[in-house]
Amino acid sequence: MRIDVWSDIVCPWCYLGKRRLERALAEFEHADRVEVVWRSFQLDPGYPVGTREPVYQSLAKKMGLPLKQVRAMTDRVKALAAEEGLAYDFDRAVMVNTFAAHRLTHLAKAHGLGAEMHERLMRAQLCEGRVLDDPETLAELAAEVGVPADEARRVLAGDEYTREVEEDIRQARELGVTGVPFFVFDNAYGIAGAQSSEMLLQALRTVHGNATAGTTATPA
Repeated sequence: MRIDVWSDIVCPWCYLGKRRLERALAEFEHADRVEVVWRSFQLDPGYPVGTREPVYQSLAKKMGLPLKQVRAMTDRVKALAAEEGLAYDFDRAVMVNTFAAHRLTHLAKAHGLGAEMHERLMRAQLCEGRVLDDPETLAELAAEVGVPADEARRVLAGDEYTREVEEDIRQARELGVTGVPFFVFDNAYGIAGAQSSEMLLQALRTVHGNATAGTTATPA
């Protein structure tokens, strides 16, 4: 079975969804036969390249809400993340355009390290307050998961893997994806949002059962 997951590395719900998928897979009887493929998506593709802004201020401006209300909303997400062992730190988080970071995930995928890179970038953004449009920061994070830093710098200095990121986003658009995370099981069964691990486990068992019986799940 293959699971394609569209997500943005600055998306708190995506990291939450990743952990819930991992919990579901830990309980799934056939997890050793599941391949998870991480796909690129930008929640705010129009965010100006080179602009860095504290997340609270960025969200308040985008949503037209006072900072106090934005903090209350993110506190709920922080509490849910904590239940999954994730220590979100929105006070240090910086909003940036994520396109370059997504190109880096495709470089990592070419090294067989796509999942590791995706995880490292999410933790850097949501828990550590790292600035993910800074080439040196990205090269350092790449090296931590096993991607040569010099190769990461070279890729980030050019436009390699631009087509791959754009193709992921195009496929998401064709599927009607407007928010992430978005999970597609065996190109047939779609689930939107950071659903519970129980629901994801049910989807795993349903798709596996349909494949075993030779039937097809409801198309995504």
